[in-house]
Amino acid sequence: MTLVGVGYRHELAAWIDSRPAEVDCLEITAEHFYEGGLERIKAMRHWCPLFVHGLELSLGTPGPLDKQALRRFATVVEAAAPLWISEHVAFTRTGEVDLGHLNPLFPTEESLAVLVSHARELADYCARPLILENITSHLRLDGDLSETEFLNRLCREADCGLLLDVTNLYINSRNHGFDPLSWLHELDPARVVQLHLVGYSKENGRPVDNHAEPIQAELFELLGEVLAYASVRAVIIERDQHFPAASALAGELRRIRGCAHVH
Repeated sequence: MTLVGVGYRHELAAWIDSRPAEVDCLEITAEHFYEGGLERIKAMRHWCPLFVHGLELSLGTPGPLDKQALRRFATVVEAAAPLWISEHVAFTRTGEVDLGHLNPLFPTEESLAVLVSHARELADYCARPLILENITSHLRLDGDLSETEFLNRLCREADCGLLLDVTNLYINSRNHGFDPLSWLHELDPARVVQLHLVGYSKENGRPVDNHAEPIQAELFELLGEVLAYASVRAVIIERDQHFPAASALAGELRRIRGCAHVH
């Protein structure tokens, strides 16, 4: 069975607290609970499975992981008792400079070694299975490996899974001129654990990932291809702007569940 749910956001709290039938699971963004709210997490874990998602651990930055950030992340993990934890194939800081957003990595042997080491450390520290997410990039970065080779080796060598962001895959395919289905079929399907999905926005005619729009038909089509290719355990809708009416979000969840049941 593929679980279907949403990323927990304060703006959706009242609806989520009503325990809507469309929500099988919730994804908790760790950084949103660093200033409090752990009791709310503990309450939610008693009625649905949780996953914990991180934004700021910067697994792609060479050198040791930030110990304070690691401890804060682990505190949320302890409260949530999640099925798994997740972070990004990215870096958010260089040295002591916090860049404030996710940045892509060159797919090189050097980057791979850093990520594998940090992924293993994070999974061991939190004592939870780890999955890592593909991000969007304004530029297509080339290196020693193709992106899919990089991801397959990362999952194999770090013994982790993949959080495949379907929207990010679509956006990158449009902006960098490649076939998303060919890219998908280069991945090891056994490593694809969870999906993210949200509608894309457009800036200067280019699709961008603002987590602000309803899910478009072409994304549902790509979702269906992914679900046919891999035995995905969960699909999460992400929304951070322009929050829709609960009925609209519930409708998207039902449509995702329909796609999952077909496969």
